[in-house]
Amino acid sequence: MSNFIDLIGRVFISSVFLLSGYNKIFNFDATVGWMEGFGVPGFLLWPTIVLEILLPLLIIIGYHAKISAILLAIFSLTTAIIFHSDFSNQMQLIAFLKNLGLAAGFLFIAINGTKDWALDNKKKYVRL
Repeated sequence: MSNFIDLIGRVFISSVFLLSGYNKIFNFDATVGWMEGFGVPGFLLWPTIVLEILLPLLIIIGYHAKISAILLAIFSLTTAIIFHSDFSNQMQLIAFLKNLGLAAGFLFIAINGTKDWALDNKKKYVRL
């Protein structure tokens, strides 16, 4: 049962980024304009999209999940500081705290790893 709950947790925390990456693809120009409004170059959107789609998928399937989780924790903290640091706006404060919570969840995955339902945990047999 704990393996199933671990998998569900990985799916839930990863779904935020999967949906965000998907939305960035279909709202590309608007997202570039939004990023540039914060002084972030628009050419960084493509690497962001790849990061927001590839790393969550790796966490879900449990392949290099610890490295992926560390990278997404750093990404969450960075985006919180750059895009959500206007604490006079309550919605930005909530978004900042959401990113901190996501970073904490990813750090939890990085420290504890995944349970048995992960590609990294496949048993490797040695032939004699």
